[in-house]
Amino acid sequence: MSLLVVGLSHRSAPVSVLERASLSADAQTKLLQDTVAAEPASEGAVLATCNRIELYADVDKFHAGVAELSTLLAQHSGVGLEELTPYLYVHYEDRAVHHLFSVACGLDSMVVGEGQILGQIKDSLARAQETHTAGRLLNDLFQQALRVGKRAHSETGIDRAGQSLVTFGLEQLALGTPVESWARGKKALVIGAGSMSSLSAATLARAGVAEVVVANRTPDRAERLVRILTEGDDTDVAARAVPMTSVPFELTRADVVVSCTGATGLVLTAEMVAAGVEGRVVTSPVVDLDAVAEEDARESAPPAQPAAEDGCPVDLPAVRPGFSVMGEAAVAGMDAATLEQHGAWAAGSAVDRRDAARGTGPEADAEVIGALAATASAIGRIPERRRPEPVAAPPRPETVLFLLDLAMPRDVDATAHRLPGVRLVDIESLAEASADAPMAADVDQVRRIVSDEVAAFGAAQRAAHITPTVVALRTMAADVVAGEIARLEGRLPGLDDKHRAEITQTVRRVVDKLLHAPTVRVKQLAAEPGGAGYADALRTLFDLDPETVASVSRAEESTEKNAENRGPG
Repeated sequence: MSLLVVGLSHRSAPVSVLERASLSADAQTKLLQDTVAAEPASEGAVLATCNRIELYADVDKFHAGVAELSTLLAQHSGVGLEELTPYLYVHYEDRAVHHLFSVACGLDSMVVGEGQILGQIKDSLARAQETHTAGRLLNDLFQQALRVGKRAHSETGIDRAGQSLVTFGLEQLALGTPVESWARGKKALVIGAGSMSSLSAATLARAGVAEVVVANRTPDRAERLVRILTEGDDTDVAARAVPMTSVPFELTRADVVVSCTGATGLVLTAEMVAAGVEGRVVTSPVVDLDAVAEEDARESAPPAQPAAEDGCPVDLPAVRPGFSVMGEAAVAGMDAATLEQHGAWAAGSAVDRRDAARGTGPEADAEVIGALAATASAIGRIPERRRPEPVAAPPRPETVLFLLDLAMPRDVDATAHRLPGVRLVDIESLAEASADAPMAADVDQVRRIVSDEVAAFGAAQRAAHITPTVVALRTMAADVVAGEIARLEGRLPGLDDKHRAEITQTVRRVVDKLLHAPTVRVKQLAAEPGGAGYADALRTLFDLDPETVASVSRAEESTEKNAENRGPG
């Protein structure tokens, strides 16, 4: 087994790079075809979701395989190889198996434990089978990944640790309010009718929205989704399908919009969103923060200072409240000569000071002013220090349109979040929000399941690798028996059928007994790590024809391919 995976995900690359590297369905098909056409790879499969792009292949050379798969990803994604390379990760053989099984269980998802990835893996396998790029290894791998994922969800509480990306996105829109309470009575617009959009529509319907409007470029798919929503037993929601041309109008009615299409450009521009909320946003009056600050200062200010005394160069009543009369602010802007005069006054003045309660006195003030005088002599004057001016920042108006963008590349203009009355959650903000999401205790149990399944898969693959050699050995033994029986009949032409059958059966039993222990033991040894060499040893010891072994492998693959045409389980 020489399984290799090269890819990038939300864990290795920023959303901006993932967005640019996203692959359309046609691009995925072309990538698969080019992968198996490349020299190092004999099989290929692509797993492309909103937050990962991975290319799986069966290769005969590791370094050449990494170089070729990386180049192919760059070519088909449109992101230059030099720019893409720092974000790529590589897994090989057992590590590659471990990675896919972890992905299937939701351990590598943006929202840990989400189960939607299983459908995406199933779609990936189906695409590889349709393009005839999945052979024995990748078929076994992806089928087993689906089983491991299902086992993790059925045997553990991983579902409690995670949820679908849709649910997580709606929770972010609701800002801590239970989704059911937040969604109740709202009108929802779902753009797209694929798997993610369908899940979004169903989730919103179960959450209690009053209406779901589905817009899609293909009317039939939108109508089918509407029928599912209205005919389901678990929801009671009004639903209707509209063409994409109706989206601008529907924006003026919708409270919640979920968009997940395969479009390569923006579906909702900032201008469209602004037009959708026009007239619905209630702005609050602007608060004059300067006036508030001045009022607070007046209320908290200490008693007014006495008028300037003879010899004091500072206009005490003009000093702003909250500053020390004898401190740095009182003398800001003075030149050195005036500052010396002020220092002399402070040392001998009997003026009541507001800092007296803190134990400061004329001597302390004189020292401070003396230090300031030294500064003034160097730069000519004391730099003026001001309080920060309050900034008038009017509060955002109440949100009237909630946008959830689950597409990659994005459907909604990212600048729409700046519009008054609009709240936007997209893949990038979901990635940030999920970084600190808590993980359930069941995650450790799922990890143990993954480790056990990786070991079992490796053992099964190594055992399967030696099976053609064992079959070829037994075929050779059967040919030897047949040849010897034929030679015996030539030497004993009068041998009757009963004795001929008895002799033939005896010879076959002898051969079977001689081969039984070695073939059973070699299968056991081959299933252990590093056991791949036993097949080579067997072929060498018994001088087996390599073409005979290869023909057995081709026959097995042909049988498996016929079974695969029935689709993934």
